Amino acid sequence: MGKKTPVSNVIIVGAGPSGLLLGILLGKAGVKVTLVEAAAELDKNPRAAHYAPSAVYELNRAGVLEDVKAKGIHPDAVCWRNPDGSFIAGIKSRFDIEFPMVCLPLDQLDELLLEHFLRLPTAEVLWLHKVVSIDQDDDQARVHIEAPSGKITLSADYIVGCDGANSQIRRSLFGDLNYPGETLTKQIIATNVYYDFKQFGYWDSNFIIDENDWYMAARLTDSGLWRVTYGDVWGLSNEEYLARQPERFAKILPGNPKPGDYKLASASPYKLHQRCAESFRVGRFLLAADAAHLCNPFGGLGLTGGIADVGSLYDALIALKEGKADDSILDKYSEVRIKKWQDIIDPMSRANFRRVCLDEAESERNEFWKLCEKMEKDDELSRQMAQGTNVLREDFREYLTAQ
Repeated sequence: MGKKTPVSNVIIVGAGPSGLLLGILLGKAGVKVTLVEAAAELDKNPRAAHYAPSAVYELNRAGVLEDVKAKGIHPDAVCWRNPDGSFIAGIKSRFDIEFPMVCLPLDQLDELLLEHFLRLPTAEVLWLHKVVSIDQDDDQARVHIEAPSGKITLSADYIVGCDGANSQIRRSLFGDLNYPGETLTKQIIATNVYYDFKQFGYWDSNFIIDENDWYMAARLTDSGLWRVTYGDVWGLSNEEYLARQPERFAKILPGNPKPGDYKLASASPYKLHQRCAESFRVGRFLLAADAAHLCNPFGGLGLTGGIADVGSLYDALIALKEGKADDSILDKYSEVRIKKWQDIIDPMSRANFRRVCLDEAESERNEFWKLCEKMEKDDELSRQMAQGTNVLREDFREYLTAQ
């Protein structure tokens, strides 16, 4: 049996989308939330931009969805193409489901979430506050911080690590090198670029499949900004990857564009990881999103899975706050979210990536193309697949010990 504990104040480490979203949900439920961020401002690097129905559900619960829809777009479809641009298979978007996919670059989503968070009377953000160590006892969890004013210690009923792949909270709990899983020996470069892909007949989201020249091109805004994420050879420095960007675009993109043919807004090289922490709960410390698990970005399951973590953790903490469960519900949170990663996120994201870079068996690809064709004719199958990421959500009401 667990024990009943208060949830009156929570510290969230990391002012990314998951930390901000969790802060809004908790703050609206009357919890005092302190968001601690090592950087001086929000992250501006090109990252995820597409929010699947399960993520849109949580944005709606937080009361931010209408603002996201007003600023973002609803992508029309996704397809797979050969390197010459010829069409292989595609899936049209469904707008007759409850929470259709929405697209908004993550830096813009973060700005919007921060605005909503700061409107809450019990919310604060501490910038340039770097967590260096942690400790806890039966009553409180503490983070020891290097701040502009010097070294300080903050305490709370619970502390949540939403501080990304290099999470100091996870490192402090399990050790610097203890993040089970693997780094894939594939390199990607994520770019935001203004280029007219529509002139080549491209849909809003396109995966170009090839052993070496694979990439993804997806429309981000109505103003012509696209995300292009492409592969390159393994083992170079970030500077070398960025220097190779013009020749890679000229080789792989439709029209073989030179630098004057497009406007590059940003570019960032990334390694690909498939990793999951051994537990998402250690006493009064909890992990969520990239601090807890990682996967490659093809299919958007990293951000989608992270937002699903936030929904589950919010449900668990509020059940504890309202006396509808004891703190064993936080162990259930860890158990459920790890299983979701193992059974869904890890295998699906690997399959998505293998399909793009032709590591997948041809028979598997052909089965997938047949599924796409079947969805065009089977309305109910199309509807089910459009809402497929809802399997990442979990109904925590079944774990309540008191109603």
